[in-house]
Amino acid sequence: MSVLYFYLFFLVFPYIALWWKSFPKAGEASWKALVPFYNYAIASKIAGQPWWWSFFMLIPGLHIPMWMVFNISYIRKFGFFSLTDTLQGIFFPFLLMAKVATDDTLQPNYSTDWENEEHLRRRAQGDHLVLFLSLPIFGHIIAYILGFIQKKKKGKKTIIKEWGDSILFALIAASGIRTYIFEPFQIPTGSMEKTLLVGDFLFVNKTVYGPKVPVTPLSFPLVHNTIPWIDVKSYLSLETLEYTRLPGFKDIERYDVVVFNYPSGDTAVYDPRMPNGLMGHDYHGIVINEARRLFQEENQTPDFSAQERKIRNFIQSNLTEKSESYKDSVYQRKMEELRLTLSSDYDAYWGQFIDNYSRWTARARHAIAKEKRTFSNSEGFIDHYGVIYRPVDKRENYIKRCVGIAGDTLEIRDAQLFVNGDAAPIFEFQNLRYEVSNLENVSARTFKTRFGLTEGNDIIGNIMFLTQKEKDALQAAYPQATFTLYNPAAFDQNDMANSQKIQNLDYYPKKFNVSNTVSNFQKFWVPKKGATIELNRHNLDWYTRVITAYEGHSLIEKEGKVYIDGKETTSYTFEMNYYWMMGDNRYNSADSRVWGFVPEDHIVGKASLVWFSKDAAEGIRWNRLFTWIH
Repeated sequence: MSVLYFYLFFLVFPYIALWWKSFPKAGEASWKALVPFYNYAIASKIAGQPWWWSFFMLIPGLHIPMWMVFNISYIRKFGFFSLTDTLQGIFFPFLLMAKVATDDTLQPNYSTDWENEEHLRRRAQGDHLVLFLSLPIFGHIIAYILGFIQKKKKGKKTIIKEWGDSILFALIAASGIRTYIFEPFQIPTGSMEKTLLVGDFLFVNKTVYGPKVPVTPLSFPLVHNTIPWIDVKSYLSLETLEYTRLPGFKDIERYDVVVFNYPSGDTAVYDPRMPNGLMGHDYHGIVINEARRLFQEENQTPDFSAQERKIRNFIQSNLTEKSESYKDSVYQRKMEELRLTLSSDYDAYWGQFIDNYSRWTARARHAIAKEKRTFSNSEGFIDHYGVIYRPVDKRENYIKRCVGIAGDTLEIRDAQLFVNGDAAPIFEFQNLRYEVSNLENVSARTFKTRFGLTEGNDIIGNIMFLTQKEKDALQAAYPQATFTLYNPAAFDQNDMANSQKIQNLDYYPKKFNVSNTVSNFQKFWVPKKGATIELNRHNLDWYTRVITAYEGHSLIEKEGKVYIDGKETTSYTFEMNYYWMMGDNRYNSADSRVWGFVPEDHIVGKASLVWFSKDAAEGIRWNRLFTWIH
């Protein structure tokens, strides 16, 4: 339901609540109840609250809690405090509002006598309810503890009432700040190492690009999409808004460090036992892997190793009288014949998967959603809780560096990013993967104390993840060492085997005929709002998800023609700006190379400040506290 319906309801509510009859009891003219918005300011004044609280009614995300606050305060001014009264005031205030308006014995002059035990008794359960709704369970624990150690001062509110009021309005204020100004964020993974470290706590500035109005404003305060400990959804889709962004100070600039809602998180495999309740963020990647597994489960893969053993045994048993060189030559010829035969068989094998790809992915989706299980090579079958959909603003928060803005042309060659034909800067803490040789006699302690490199993080066997500065330092200290960049080449798109086409599904756009790798990405264009492209096979591979998932259109290809929303077309005009995000830890980052473009409606804000940082093993990183992010 659109949030506009709620605002329309708020406009007519004063008339339904008969405020034009109850206002005169407080000495206010009836006509004031008929003026939209002004009537809420007067109602707030009558209830004993600051009139300017009515402005909160205009803010999505705060409007419904404030409406409830107005109603409770208003009916309590007329003496309604019980648990039943409070429940009605929060969820269905119409009956009490009508009684206030029509019962002449009810006047807006009730005030609690905090020394009167009857007054305290009447309101005790209602105050508890407000406290519970403000901060479930924990609010009660706090209040009871303080209640035991501190007695109520004469003439003052009870501690339950004080804490209920304080927590309620603190949550409202904090929710407004978190939604529209800045939000705390913790680095969960190493994709931005060594620019940002696991255990860094950030402030995300939402005012820089303009705060995004919540798409699902009816949400539990101060949490993202799941309420901790009880693992339930923190929001309701009863109320929804279209994408709206308030004015900001500037647009996203190339190379900003940006926090955004994960674009491929519209559908997710849900399991509350996992971090953030997700078994895997990349649902589409899970579907592809599950489709391949199902296909291989039902279709036996040609076994090259078994055939090789048979040939070797044949050579050994039938050519014993021949020279070793003769046996080797026969073996090599036989092996080449086998290789060609198996290559053809293997290509035909995966050709079956490619020809029936939609059928296998449909089976995979069914298995994931209905059977509620996926397969892991390391853990076998894993049961989970099925598939969930999440609206844009409730998808997981990710953080990467924006290396391409709308309208840019990007390419990656040998791990070097090129933007509009120019080599992108190599950032101070950007690191690459190297295979290192002739460096065997250096101890782990030397790596740590002299170069700041740790086993398991920067060093895994003969593989190192190094910044340019770290590599130069190692090379200078150990000139005999060899550092070879890990650099898998893309396949020749004019001559790809089917087994190679399958590997193309690992990287965006996850199409059989588009070959990209972690270090080599073919040239592509980042969509820009208002720009029009001619649709062809290449464009459709790169932009189908943009057109369908992000801009909400149907797209069908039929007999060489393209139909968008049922109409044949040869071109498309983009409705939003898009961005290309990559982690500074280039070989350990699930980023746009895996899931593609980030739409502007997914942008949360700019990562601005590391306010706290803690290493799981070594404790607080004092040198990182209150450092700006560049």
